[in-house]
Amino acid sequence: MSTTFNIPLIPLRNHVAFPGAVVPLPIGRPKTLAAVEAAQKLKEPVGLIAQRSPSIDDPSQEDLHEVGVSADIIRATERGPQGISLIVRTEKRFRVKAITQTTPYLRADVEEIETVPGDPVKAQALLVNVRENARRLGEIASRVPEQRTEWIESVLRLEHPANVADLVAAGVEAPLEQKVEVLATADASVRLEKALELLVQRIELAELSAKIDSQVKGEMGKTQRDYYLRQQMKAIKEELGEADEPEDALDELRKKISAITLPPDAKKAADRELSRLAKMPTSSAEYSVGRTYLDWIADLPWSTTTADHIDLPKVRADLDAKHYGLEKVKKRIVEFLAVRKLKEESKGPILCLVGPPGVGKTSLGQLVASALGRKFHRISLGGVRDEAEIRGHRRTYVGALPGRIIQGMKKAGSMNPVIILDEIDKLASDFRGDPSAALLEVLDPEQNHSFSDHYLEVPFDLSKVLFIATANQLDPVPAALRDRMEVLEIPGYTHEEKRHIARQHLVQKAIEAHGLKPENFELTDDTLDGVIQDYTREAGVRNLERSIQSVVRGVAVEVAEGKIDKMVVQRTDLEKFLGPIKYQSEVAERMEVPGIALGLAWTSVGGDILFIEAGKMGGKGRLTLTGQLGDVMKESAQAAVSYLRSHSTDYGIPDTVWETNDIHIHLPSGGIPKDGPSAGIALTTALASLVTGIKARSEVAMTGEITLRGAVLPIGGVKEKVLGALRAGVREVIMPERNKKDLIDVPESVKSALKFHFVNRVEEVLEIALERPIDRVARFGASVPAPGGAH
Repeated sequence: MSTTFNIPLIPLRNHVAFPGAVVPLPIGRPKTLAAVEAAQKLKEPVGLIAQRSPSIDDPSQEDLHEVGVSADIIRATERGPQGISLIVRTEKRFRVKAITQTTPYLRADVEEIETVPGDPVKAQALLVNVRENARRLGEIASRVPEQRTEWIESVLRLEHPANVADLVAAGVEAPLEQKVEVLATADASVRLEKALELLVQRIELAELSAKIDSQVKGEMGKTQRDYYLRQQMKAIKEELGEADEPEDALDELRKKISAITLPPDAKKAADRELSRLAKMPTSSAEYSVGRTYLDWIADLPWSTTTADHIDLPKVRADLDAKHYGLEKVKKRIVEFLAVRKLKEESKGPILCLVGPPGVGKTSLGQLVASALGRKFHRISLGGVRDEAEIRGHRRTYVGALPGRIIQGMKKAGSMNPVIILDEIDKLASDFRGDPSAALLEVLDPEQNHSFSDHYLEVPFDLSKVLFIATANQLDPVPAALRDRMEVLEIPGYTHEEKRHIARQHLVQKAIEAHGLKPENFELTDDTLDGVIQDYTREAGVRNLERSIQSVVRGVAVEVAEGKIDKMVVQRTDLEKFLGPIKYQSEVAERMEVPGIALGLAWTSVGGDILFIEAGKMGGKGRLTLTGQLGDVMKESAQAAVSYLRSHSTDYGIPDTVWETNDIHIHLPSGGIPKDGPSAGIALTTALASLVTGIKARSEVAMTGEITLRGAVLPIGGVKEKVLGALRAGVREVIMPERNKKDLIDVPESVKSALKFHFVNRVEEVLEIALERPIDRVARFGASVPAPGGAH
């Protein structure tokens, strides 16, 4: 139970005290002096608590943080003109419950914050990391060697994670709010983790500072040396009578800037910088910074645009020739181009192409640029963590540059290029800022006409740019950024589409790339089907292209050695070129016993099948879930068990099955995380098959969420799941009735190859999914038939 006590408070400016230290404190404010005198008279501890703002002289409760440290007064000097110097030993953390007195000094009821050990394994791992980083910081940042050595030895000597966390947080420079957060943390392992974050931030800042100091010192030495040599050269030339005629070094740049049409703000900034440089010696370090800035101003395409040449029939022909399928995406691109042709000044949409790797998202953007006759530039955003990558660095930094957007505009040389923002879902964030937040202004048609780059410091018009973003999945993209984009999903290709793509594009491309001629190589349709089915089970076509290239290389070796002039590659030859078959249909073999059902899953690289296995053994009714399942999928499994238990009488399942057995549900491929509610009906089928002994049909896969009352709810990713089912050799699919409308996006060839069952209730699922109906029993004892008919 936490201890509550009443003590005088001493507010601290710009300082957070931690337990277990002897701290010197300068005391000068009247209320603080009164608190010290009262504590000494009553022989009680004082409370040290940080102010939220250092400028407040008489803080109230709202001006103080909630947590602080109690301290015993060791010694106080006699009062002088500036107050007294206090030496205290800090003891316990506390949290302020209420201020009980404000005059003549602050007193408060406080509650002790007791430290809890936390995760010991995590704490020991963090302890090793903290010690290594403490040594590193001591080598980089400490000004006094004695202090550095003493601090490192203290960190290495202490064993308790809570004490090490306090010592680290007290010893590094960090924002006040972050130190208070460490002080307020009761869990020792979490506190040590937060202290490590402060330590790592301090190391990164120290390394950056050391790097900048080194660069500045080197630049200053070079500048002074260059100035001295120039003066010597000037004196020598004057003695020889060869002095150069004076000329204005900025004349050329001034003419270049005056020749382009700049917006008023940019013109004003350029003139101001030219005026500054005219009065500045060329040897000055600031001169090169200003000159680089003016070069950027002069090189940007402020008024240069390209004319759109839109021939819609030609665009359609190019799209069909270079991209098979993708009808919805092609339709949207043609619509955009048609609107652009009718109204040139309309604001373009921000398109976001979402789909698995290898489906042609980036090449679609290049095709749009080609159809419009515009410049094209690609910006890869994968792994970008720094906001300055988008907005640029301020010119006060050494080596400052504009962000990637402005750099792309310079490379494109036009105000209306097509810019691909590749892998927008791979953006990350850290203490340097959030790049996705910086993109909000770039991708908002209402704001990007005056985009502000930190380096330029003048508005730049991006409203004429056609931005096309690409992503593998939308979940990592912040909602505010998604709202600014029109999302076009590219789910993946069917078997027939892959065959057409390979026949029309990939085979010919591979032949040309490897030095063969069409008369040297032929790939039969059956062989191509073998490559697609047995070696490349994917949503896109990248692995298909690699496999075809491997076959072509194998033939190229034999042609180069003079063994053959032409080879017609048969399906039986694939093992020689590609090795053993990688993918075989194992559905029937894996579903030979009761307790196994086939679900459908959505992944970032397309749809796939999901084996769900259930087993029982003697026990006490416990439920075990394995296979790295997320919380939502675990809850679906529990709902499935609850549904079947509540309907045991209906299905003729004895209650003893649940009471005397432990149930184990496992989803293989345990190294892959799985989550979501759409496996609900598959989990229910696997459990029903287990407890009734009736095997599930191996040719049927299913997807749908369940409720405790047995309703089947709709799910997402229908097209991807259906394509995944077909790739895996499934012939029948069970899905919710309310997902029937989503089949409009599924190609007719796929729908004709599969049989669909649309259901509203779990009873209908079990009727279709199991090899024979369960003998259901009515509540009053009479046998009743199972519900008949699949939809």
